[in-house]
Amino acid sequence: MSRLPWPTFASPDLAATLAAWRCECPRRTRRADALVRRVRGFSASVIRTWFRVYHRFQIVGQEHLPGHDDSFVMIANHASHLDVLCLLSALPRESLHRAYPLAAEDYFFANLPRLAAATIFVNAIPFGRQSHVRSSMDRCRRLLRERGNKLIIFPEGTRSTDGRVAPFRPGIGSLLAGLDVPAVPCAIVGARRALPKGGIIPRPRKLRLIIGSPRSYARVEPGRDASHAIAHELQHAVEDLLCV
Repeated sequence: MSRLPWPTFASPDLAATLAAWRCECPRRTRRADALVRRVRGFSASVIRTWFRVYHRFQIVGQEHLPGHDDSFVMIANHASHLDVLCLLSALPRESLHRAYPLAAEDYFFANLPRLAAATIFVNAIPFGRQSHVRSSMDRCRRLLRERGNKLIIFPEGTRSTDGRVAPFRPGIGSLLAGLDVPAVPCAIVGARRALPKGGIIPRPRKLRLIIGSPRSYARVEPGRDASHAIAHELQHAVEDLLCV
């Protein structure tokens, strides 16, 4: 087993906790879990300060987010590893332990260091891009049917290299069709300039998050055409916000 870069956490107990947490939703509180929650809360404070000072981070439309006790999905364009931190920074700190960014199972959960970073700092859950897609979708639906959970999804499936929004995959439509949960389109501006794909050290570029009005697809009958229509609508909503 590879050693984590911080010796305090390189313990069998934490390794076992992270492995158990990998697909657990919602994540329960055990002794080791409480430590992870404290670390996540502290890191969130550090990240928000860094964003405010280094990136002059600005949030527009935060009033559009549903209430703390509501379940909803945040949907955004994707061009940088900073994107998920932008979206998490828009949520109240007390909501972070019930906010679950979807992360590529084959990348972020491939080894212990990445698993630790994804699980501890951003509370990510794995999503199968090539395999286990159906079980991943079922996990998302189960999570959203419970009150107070938030999903963060980048429907492009991967980071953009040129700043343009790639077509949203119809899986987002399959998830939302017939589900009585708000979808909140969001646009992230400046993240690609601050940390492009392949970059390591963030540059001091301004970051801006624009949050749009939530929309619901509870009355949409699930199906192939509906999935594509919802994906197209959400993509256009995000692109419109990028022009604000």
